[in-house]
Amino acid sequence: MKYLQFFRLPALGLFCVFLVSSCVPRQEIVYFQGLEKAEAKMQEQTNNSLKIKPTDLLTISVAAAQQDAALPFNLPVIGVPMGGDQIGLTVNGRQQLQTYLVGKDGNIDFPFLGEIKAEGYSQEEFARNLKGQIKRYVQDPIVNVRVVNFQVSVLGEVNRPGTFDVQDDYFTLPQALGMAGDMSIYGKRDNVLVMREENGRTTHAYLDLGDANIINSPYYYLQQNDVVYVEPNGPQRQSASYNRNASVYISIASVLVSVIILLTR
Repeated sequence: MKYLQFFRLPALGLFCVFLVSSCVPRQEIVYFQGLEKAEAKMQEQTNNSLKIKPTDLLTISVAAAQQDAALPFNLPVIGVPMGGDQIGLTVNGRQQLQTYLVGKDGNIDFPFLGEIKAEGYSQEEFARNLKGQIKRYVQDPIVNVRVVNFQVSVLGEVNRPGTFDVQDDYFTLPQALGMAGDMSIYGKRDNVLVMREENGRTTHAYLDLGDANIINSPYYYLQQNDVVYVEPNGPQRQSASYNRNASVYISIASVLVSVIILLTR
């Protein structure tokens, strides 16, 4: 009978652990629940690609069959070696191009064309606009535009917080979390904050990753300099108030209790 009681306590403990671990609702863990319904409700989206904004830095390259005619539109970065003449800087054998700063008025100053409105266009749209104007000087030009300072910061309860450079026109919240190593087990999946600078003011939205309807949110597609913050869940916030030395004190106390029990037997 004593042996039965001896094994009964560990079995009871394992049962309790299983019971507690099995009580986590699916809704708190799984991403994008109800995706089929969200897709059914999804309306035709406006263009969610990256939009050019003031203070953006652009690289613009122009190519053509007659490359000499396109050279005036490709301003190189100029360096001056010690004791030498000015030369175009290269990286891995490729010439570095000048960047164009989008001013507060939303314009850039481009060779031959002068001031051109860039704000509000996607990279592809702005390239088409430039191509139409460069055609006056170059036959069949190919124009590529890139925003080179597209960065997103991911903070809070993720495995690798930081600021990340982005190369794509379309960049989503799940992609940002993926670059940050996904949320830790302590992150709140139903209250992810996205902060954004728009027209000189900060806007924000709280998104529930468990709800697939976030694919219809304008904050699902991230813009340059967006900040994503994953809030810690309740147990993690509570643990922050605990004394970090509590485990040491408990260990010392348990040793003292064991010693006292041995001495008083």
